[in-house]
Amino acid sequence: MTRGAYVLDLGRVPYREAWDLQRSLAGAVSQGAIPDTVVFLEHPPVVTLGRRADQEELHVPEGAEVDVVETDRGGKSTYHGPGQLVCYPILDLKRHGKDVKKYVRDLEDALIRTVAPLGIQATRIDGLTGVWLERPPRKVASIGVHISRWVTTHGYALNVDLDPAPFTDWITACGLEDAAFTTIARELGRAVTLGEVTPFARDALAEVFELELEPLPADDGHGLWPQNVHQQLAAAKVDRTNATVSS
Repeated sequence: MTRGAYVLDLGRVPYREAWDLQRSLAGAVSQGAIPDTVVFLEHPPVVTLGRRADQEELHVPEGAEVDVVETDRGGKSTYHGPGQLVCYPILDLKRHGKDVKKYVRDLEDALIRTVAPLGIQATRIDGLTGVWLERPPRKVASIGVHISRWVTTHGYALNVDLDPAPFTDWITACGLEDAAFTTIARELGRAVTLGEVTPFARDALAEVFELELEPLPADDGHGLWPQNVHQQLAAAKVDRTNATVSS
């Protein structure tokens, strides 16, 4: 049975602002003020450090125009930049099985389904998180999640069309010394836009998690909810409830 959910396509958003938005949305989802909500966006260049990252993974050259942010997601270090599709599913796992390992496998499944219509056969590799292409192994998507009170934040990053060099030149990405990274564009041998890939990503996530996604317009950009989102949405829910009762 499918459940209604929101989807936001926000374009390019600085990492810290997107993280604030995630936390606000997670609070609203946790309290039942809004349904599950999926956010698609891309970030300016940023290196993020998961809870298991250490400083030895960082070798960003002096003068590189990149932010470095310590986060609360799982995993080690990774890189985000323009040309990478980032998906932040804000889901209440009490509705999706309350199984963290299954949730990560489901994200991998959604990614595999996302690239399939483009003619790319992606797969999992035992013992490694994320989605890969084989022979030789090369990583096309990374996953890192945080779960609090069964509500998810963070998510996945799919390399659409960007220079993958920072994954190896700036960091030891995912803590993997010899990992190779690739992009959809490199595999197809042509330019690929996020606009081309996002509909496939949206459909795949909806199918895997049995969601009926309703676009939530962001006419004012990512500042749609600049602060106090939980209180605003909770108040809106009360208004809707009162309207139902009064009718």
